[in-house]
Amino acid sequence: MKLPLWPRPSTRAFMREARRTSGYSLFDWLHGYIYARWPYLYIGIGTGEHPLARRAKPIVARLDALIRRRGAQHAGAVSAADGPPVVGFADTYHGKVVTLETATRLVQVDRSVDLGDLEQVIPYALARDIILQNPDHIVALECPCRSARAEPCLPLDVCLIVGEPFAGFIAEHQPRRSRWITGDEAAGILQAEHARGHVHHAFFKDAMLGRFYAICNCCSCCCGAMQAHRNGVPMLAASGYVSQVDEDLCAGCGQCVEMCQFEALALDGGRSVVDFDKCMGCGVCVDHCPQGAMALVRDERKGLSLDMQALLSAAEARA
Repeated sequence: MKLPLWPRPSTRAFMREARRTSGYSLFDWLHGYIYARWPYLYIGIGTGEHPLARRAKPIVARLDALIRRRGAQHAGAVSAADGPPVVGFADTYHGKVVTLETATRLVQVDRSVDLGDLEQVIPYALARDIILQNPDHIVALECPCRSARAEPCLPLDVCLIVGEPFAGFIAEHQPRRSRWITGDEAAGILQAEHARGHVHHAFFKDAMLGRFYAICNCCSCCCGAMQAHRNGVPMLAASGYVSQVDEDLCAGCGQCVEMCQFEALALDGGRSVVDFDKCMGCGVCVDHCPQGAMALVRDERKGLSLDMQALLSAAEARA
């Protein structure tokens, strides 16, 4: 195999953006490069599905501790050099549950966006910026989580990489497992996944310049983040909404219970009941209820929604 003498153009673009990103170290860049260059190995080991997962476990544990330590230093959360890290794994890598409407708006942004430090919307210590450069550059990637499973949900190419330098990097380094798509095609993928009952997550990662970089369309059987969330690692933040049942309209058919990816719905006395703590406000149940008995309502206890229009308007007002 002939190796290139110089980094590929997308790698150089990633490096240039890394140099412009405050607090982003060489270690962070190497972490981001490995994650984006070999996502199937990275996610496969992380979910425990890759053959090397067991052997790599001690190394992964050490790297995780180092990543969290550096993350804590970046967040100013460590009071002493030898103190225990107080930044968890979820602070460095997390998703925000978004409704179909919000996800669609994210893939149809028509101008550059610089929304930094959305702490109230993205409730984690790190990686909470939305900085979109060339937002119309979108790549559909075969989902690393689904690809890691023996019997994955289909189709595979439902991970949407949005903006630069991320889309170009993935397209250049994963040419057989990715394809360039338009914003309308991305919206079509979102709609099709929503119809399948899958949940949209806007993902942020410290190693990916501390920014939003992808929308993943997730099912509880394949998604590594949902797996981690079920096991007590809070990788997912609620949408800012919660489901509500109109008892007069509910027929107790159980369709919403079957569709809920978060196991937040149950039948009780012939009616659907929402488990507030489990509900993430994805909206899947709303559009799959044949009686129209489900609705999403805003609830401050579920955080703030990722309302791009409101965020952009607020940013323009401050400018």
